Amino acid sequence: MNGPAPLLTLNNGVRMPALGLGVYQSAPDETVTAVTTAIENGYRLIDTAAAYGNEKEVGEGIARSGIARQDIFVITKLWLTDYGYDSALRAFDTSMTKLGLDQLDLYLLHWPVPSAFDTTVASYKAAEKLLADGRVRAIGVCNHSPEHLTDLMARTDVVPAVNQVELHPHFSQPRVRASDARHRIVTQSWSPIGGVTRYWDDRPDQVRDPLQNPVITGLADTYGKTPAQIVLRWHVEHGLCAIPKSVTPHRIAENIGVFDFSLTPHEVAAIDALDTGVRGGPDPDRVGPDTFS
Repeated sequence: MNGPAPLLTLNNGVRMPALGLGVYQSAPDETVTAVTTAIENGYRLIDTAAAYGNEKEVGEGIARSGIARQDIFVITKLWLTDYGYDSALRAFDTSMTKLGLDQLDLYLLHWPVPSAFDTTVASYKAAEKLLADGRVRAIGVCNHSPEHLTDLMARTDVVPAVNQVELHPHFSQPRVRASDARHRIVTQSWSPIGGVTRYWDDRPDQVRDPLQNPVITGLADTYGKTPAQIVLRWHVEHGLCAIPKSVTPHRIAENIGVFDFSLTPHEVAAIDALDTGVRGGPDPDRVGPDTFS
């Protein structure tokens, strides 16, 4: 078993592991085993979402693990079709029933909706109520640009604790990270090893797989690590929280095996230089209620 990830302190004092298991695109029949395998290998953060269709299985995997509930940090997200104050509260209840939990560690809005930002604000206000009521320990957002955050914070009371965004060596989001840091928001990386550049391979602006980049493969050879481990260590060096997805036991184990070595500042800078500025996933400025239908 690997050692647990170090903890990051959120802006409300809650502590969150710096690396966890993501379950996006994990089929329900694979999710229970993925979660139990991850926990056996030292993971203490599991990230899911209502839209992933596997909250029930995440909850089952946590229950089967035998680890005390307070030792597991659980994240889920509100989906666009449930945006709005009352509907968000109902959706939260549904997620908690599926997860089998009494309290959630972190609740996130899955996307901003720029064309109907009032519903984004109303949903976040519902999350603020859940926080005030003690039903969640922290709240935050996903895929918010600095402009989205500015608009949201101007109309709400609680600064998001986390902003979960697409972030990998080919799309490293320096502007978002700097904005988040100014507000003491932890940046959390989805698709941290560049998976989005592989599973959305029908895009004409396809970015080459960062795991095949010579800079990263060369560092993997130097340290006796996999390219994925090099990239995940790069996230750690930047103070980010990475949530790599896998259902393969040996990859789950490998992905958390990044706390026994460090990259030098020069090596981190070399990976930083791989940024193309091209995202693999949807542009948050163009997301609307029908984007994913």
